[in-house]
Amino acid sequence: MAEKQQILQDIEPLTFVGIDPKKPLVIAGPCSAESEEQVLNTARGLAKSGIKIFRAGIWKPRTKPGGFEGVGMKGLLWMQEVKKETGMLTATEVANREHVIAALDSGIDILWIGARTSANPFAMQEIADALRGHRGVTVLVKNPVNPDIELWIGAMLRLYNAGVRRIGAIHRGFSTYGDHLYRNEPQWHIPIELHRRVPNLPIICDPSHMGGKRELIGPISQQALDMGFNGLIIESHCNPDAALSDAKQQVTPESLNLIINTLVIRDTKQSTENLTLLRQHIDECDNDLLNILSRRMAISREIGQYKKEHNMQVVQAQRYSEMISDRSKQGQEMGMSAEFIETVMQAVHEESVRQQIEIINQKAL
Repeated sequence: MAEKQQILQDIEPLTFVGIDPKKPLVIAGPCSAESEEQVLNTARGLAKSGIKIFRAGIWKPRTKPGGFEGVGMKGLLWMQEVKKETGMLTATEVANREHVIAALDSGIDILWIGARTSANPFAMQEIADALRGHRGVTVLVKNPVNPDIELWIGAMLRLYNAGVRRIGAIHRGFSTYGDHLYRNEPQWHIPIELHRRVPNLPIICDPSHMGGKRELIGPISQQALDMGFNGLIIESHCNPDAALSDAKQQVTPESLNLIINTLVIRDTKQSTENLTLLRQHIDECDNDLLNILSRRMAISREIGQYKKEHNMQVVQAQRYSEMISDRSKQGQEMGMSAEFIETVMQAVHEESVRQQIEIINQKAL
């Protein structure tokens, strides 16, 4: 465990001239740069609201061919105009060596790496090699589409090993199948574990891609700040409904200003002395939980022995289905979400099955 906490040890903080380091970092702008007029109008509105960093996608990776894939190199000229007219810093997504070189040559201040790219070690190594020698460039890495923290850390390690030290993580949620409230499920425990593993790593939340709907941007942003995230990256467009990509999750600069101004910034310097007793109660509850789980697993091993003696299969599908359904209803009656109870009971069941299989596979002495 101690060894894992040594990775990315001397990452530099994401501070910028003219931006208050005591406040959460806010990066905003359209999903895609579509036209010079659209880019500049959006940037003007954001600058008027006090946003200091303007983002726009120049190259857009699309799920299927035929969609709007970005304007390419000419968009970098529009980003230069944004910086010249408003004084804002600029940020864009890169996915290969050519993107990196073009962005740096055009004076882009911040590069971010998308979820599809961060999941590809070959692409990440190509980007890292292109950034070798650029220690001071700021690079933000979105989590891979799948909930794989090792892949996420590995992507950042490639940049780190190339000498980059201004590295940050972007939590944009994880892809799921079927209909859900969120476009990408938050799975907050993963960035929490990332922070535990790399305490000095800045983590920024992307509520636009996480929620997929503009009405979810505010609540997700507040939750991220309540959890101690270092900033937000939010999609904003001068005319969201006409956007060529991700129209439903973009907000106008005016709406973004309202969202930002209604967020509550918690006091991180508050003493935690008053929480000591409550935390002791939490520790006691956790100890009780572990004792109960230990007793449950002991019963599971007895069941495993019975199944072994009677040549029965381990998993009883109907029994498992009924258990999940019953426990979910019980949990909801006790004020917990069905999703939480299902997750817990699935994990408990998997461990029970593992222990039963271990008993069944034991050879007689």
